[in-house]
Amino acid sequence: MRDFRSKRVCRIPPSGIRRFFDIAQEMEDVISLGVGEPDYDTPWNVREAAIRSIEQGQTAYTSNSGLMQLRQGISGYLSESYGETYDPKSEIIVTTGASEALDIAIRSVVDPGDEVLVADPSYIAYCSNVMLSCGTPVPVPCLEKDGFKLTPDSLMESITPKSKVLLCNFPNNPSGGVMTKDDYKAISDIVVDNDLLLISDEIYNELTYEGEKASAASVDELRGRTITINGFSKAYSMTGWRVGYLCAPEELCRAILKVHQYVMLSAPTTSQYAAIEALKNAADSCHEMVREYRIRRNLFVKGLNRAGLRTHMPNGAFYAFPNISEFGISDEEFAERLLKEHHVAVVPGSVFGTSGKNHLRCSYAVSREDLMTAVGRIEEFISEI
Repeated sequence: MRDFRSKRVCRIPPSGIRRFFDIAQEMEDVISLGVGEPDYDTPWNVREAAIRSIEQGQTAYTSNSGLMQLRQGISGYLSESYGETYDPKSEIIVTTGASEALDIAIRSVVDPGDEVLVADPSYIAYCSNVMLSCGTPVPVPCLEKDGFKLTPDSLMESITPKSKVLLCNFPNNPSGGVMTKDDYKAISDIVVDNDLLLISDEIYNELTYEGEKASAASVDELRGRTITINGFSKAYSMTGWRVGYLCAPEELCRAILKVHQYVMLSAPTTSQYAAIEALKNAADSCHEMVREYRIRRNLFVKGLNRAGLRTHMPNGAFYAFPNISEFGISDEEFAERLLKEHHVAVVPGSVFGTSGKNHLRCSYAVSREDLMTAVGRIEEFISEI
């Protein structure tokens, strides 16, 4: 019998994150710093809004683009936060998580043979999604010496005649690097001069610890050529609700909506009502969570540096990205031995791309007690190697 699997799918590696998480699940007394998910419950008022919508029978499909009330709320949030103006009728699509937004955005603009420049290190789904759309991912190095920012020089060196899209994620998963508005301005001429489309995944924007949070589309030169992706998973601890959104100029939104209609129809109705409440009345819960993450970040990064792991201070998301190059073993071996010998689960940085090599992604979305226990175990492991 023939092998019916798509060659394209077979070329895509399985998730390096899940591999270590699955090993950890089978062990006892493991502190997992591996999976990127808030350790907070969804705010109670948000859950109540969802329950209320079910009790009121609001369980049918919504508009393909999502509930108008939610789109209006998103439009207001973007205007207030970044000064960006998006028409809720034609420039905003509510999606099943930011993951679907990313998928349908890429599928809507990438043709076979197109090159997609991917800020590297990057979340593991980016390059795979490009490949599933028959595009070619091209890494753009974002280096530790630059705070893991996307620099103009690095971008220029990566562009070829086939470059069509620049895909970036700031605050960054896995490094915690951020881009300021001035940083986006610094690359805007390159994006325009090379006629690139920018897909900007800003799912961690609310988790910005130093300075003002920034959005690429707030730069005038980029607004008309940017697809902005965001959602509710990280800021409001709503990962399982699967509700996100994208914003783009109307012409792009019409194309993206076609794909959304055929693959998803509409985002979960109950989750959309929960998201409306989150935008209206959950800002305090979000800010409280961010304050706690800032404290954990400071404790954890200082602890890692004291333990002997050189770690830059991340300005966003909830990941530390220590450098292990001085120990003479690969990040894969370091992570595997740390898990098996000292029961701390982290993710090797190389699964996030070439620029992640010799780093470890460590989530500090766990309790302070577990973070300090993990630091102690890491210090023991380092003393042994």
